[in-house]
Amino acid sequence: MKIAIHHRKGSFSDYWLDYCAALNVDTKLVDCYASDIVSQIEECDALMWHFHHASSRDVLFAKQLMYSLETSGKIVFPDFHTCWFFDDKVGQKYLLESIGAPLISSYVFYEKHKALKWVKQADFPKVFKLRRGASSSHVELVCTRQDALKIVRKAFRTGFPQYEAVSNLKERWRQYRAGQTGLEDVLKGVIRFGYTTDFDRVAGRERGYVYFQDFIPDKKYDLRVIVIGEKAFGIKRNTRPGDFRASGSGFIEYEKHHFDEKTIRYSFELAKKLNSKALAIDYVYDRDPYIVEINFGFDSDVYEKCRGYWDCDLNWHGGSIHPQNWMVDLVLEQVKGKAYSGE
Repeated sequence: MKIAIHHRKGSFSDYWLDYCAALNVDTKLVDCYASDIVSQIEECDALMWHFHHASSRDVLFAKQLMYSLETSGKIVFPDFHTCWFFDDKVGQKYLLESIGAPLISSYVFYEKHKALKWVKQADFPKVFKLRRGASSSHVELVCTRQDALKIVRKAFRTGFPQYEAVSNLKERWRQYRAGQTGLEDVLKGVIRFGYTTDFDRVAGRERGYVYFQDFIPDKKYDLRVIVIGEKAFGIKRNTRPGDFRASGSGFIEYEKHHFDEKTIRYSFELAKKLNSKALAIDYVYDRDPYIVEINFGFDSDVYEKCRGYWDCDLNWHGGSIHPQNWMVDLVLEQVKGKAYSGE
């Protein structure tokens, strides 16, 4: 058995390599950016690659490579059902609506006149989002109809850059004042006024559509539950001071009592229904839980403080968790299952 791993420092691959070494699983470091990547992994049973949503190179071809290899019969992580909707909020809208999931009411338009017509009869505030972006980037509370009309006109005219220097610098300054980052990070934000990111240059502006969600007021937190195979864990994310956004705030609580069994049970059910091997689900509550977004990736450092996990029977297992290792376990199970079936 041999597992091909594309290594990126600071990604899940740090954990994958250490865990495979501890299990004496043979690994091969490969370069997914190489033109001959398909031949590189020919001798391997599986490929694991933690690609990044803000990497200009990864966005160009990562999903296409993984889907192609999966189609050929190669085991990959993440596979199609785990990551096709990664960093695509509009795609998530269609997916969750199609299975009757409790998504917050969402609205997307691809024609300017239809978007303007909707704005003129909609109630406000609403939340405006771009398809791409993590940690609450490209997420804005639109309080008035006039502001919404401006957004629609911009969406179908000049569009929106992938990197917005002003809001990014404000967030860096907030994090600095909260003790969540250093002055060097703030200075990087200032420098960004002189040149944008590679991702912004390659991906180009978001235009030709506009996407809104209903706003649930007076919510001071959201819950993120992550399901990997038959294990689930989660965090509570409190909002920024004077803000409605919780993702990326850095104000996190880890205690088990923040989560009810209904939410954990539904998270397992949703992952199974989507056939996703790793699913992160963001919930807000208005009596019942509503889904804001879904994902497959997460910041490893944040979750190292989790106090335990639930199994699929909702039994709680206290102690430290190792979710990246669980991903390797899933791949190994697939490889063994494939060998057993004689494929």
